[in-house]
Amino acid sequence: MARYRVALSGDFRKPDGSPTYPMFDLGPLTSRPDIELVWVDPVDGVMPAAGLEGCDALILLVPRFGRESVPKDGRLALVARFGVGYDSVDVEACTAAGIALAITPEGVRRPVAVSILTFVLALSQKLLIKDKLCRQGPEGWAKRAEHMGVGLVGRTLGQLGMGNIGAEVFRLAAPFGMRHIAHDPYVDPAVARELGVELVSLETLFRESDFLSVSVPLSPATRHLVNAERLALMKPTAFLINTARGPVVDQKALYRALVEGRLAGAGLDVFEVEPCPADEPLLSLDTVICAPHALCWTDQCFAGNGAADVRHVLDVLSGRPPSSVVNRQVLESPAFKAKLAELAARAAG
Repeated sequence: MARYRVALSGDFRKPDGSPTYPMFDLGPLTSRPDIELVWVDPVDGVMPAAGLEGCDALILLVPRFGRESVPKDGRLALVARFGVGYDSVDVEACTAAGIALAITPEGVRRPVAVSILTFVLALSQKLLIKDKLCRQGPEGWAKRAEHMGVGLVGRTLGQLGMGNIGAEVFRLAAPFGMRHIAHDPYVDPAVARELGVELVSLETLFRESDFLSVSVPLSPATRHLVNAERLALMKPTAFLINTARGPVVDQKALYRALVEGRLAGAGLDVFEVEPCPADEPLLSLDTVICAPHALCWTDQCFAGNGAADVRHVLDVLSGRPPSSVVNRQVLESPAFKAKLAELAARAAG
């Protein structure tokens, strides 16, 4: 019998058993005879506790991990989320059960920042509209002067949230000659100064940004943080970009602002309801560029996320706390410490 059992949510493999994402290298786990991998399929979108019995760690993709997902045997020590969003995980339930929740900030930092800049460039150049004009032949080409783009030099790039991803956006955008502003009550002012970013109030951010990117996690405090009142502060020439979580933005308010000409456009990788329905009003607008919560999905992004989660798992199996733990208080809980001690003893034996 294997010394360790590591579960993966069932969506990491296709119905025929082949990997959904081959760039996710499980070799460091499969090459070890003391580790058994088990695939656990969700039930109604939720990871079932019964399937996780006897497991030391779980690598989680899309399914939810709720209070009802915690196995009764008390063995599970880690939920390693594939990505940085963790609104699908009941953090309090994990902490109460002595389970560390780890995420993969280094895996998504560069890919998501690149996605944000992709939206900035595509919106400023009216790429979607110009693509359609080109496909219309001479009649479309004749209209190209009616769709002049917007230059970036001297424009203001704003970040709502300047954590791992927001800071990387400013690093990558440095050559464009834009003014950089951000609102984040938790950011280190020294980091902002180093990157040449002016920290401003929430209202100032909305008023002065020509391109406003949303990079905050979803929580009760951030749900509909971008609402009708704050959208009304924005310039009619400004663009909103959301690559964080859909419910951070009030989509109905955004649609009204766009159709009434109070906002120039939007780049959306996330929606309040996912998958978004085909009749979602925002999808009918030429001023909106969309992606199915997958713009940052590249071979490098998924390889990075996978490598980070594998490191988290190997750390825990060796009796060490993983990095990038969301519920930091669990690291001091007797239940989690006992699990690490038991895993360390297994590793030594």
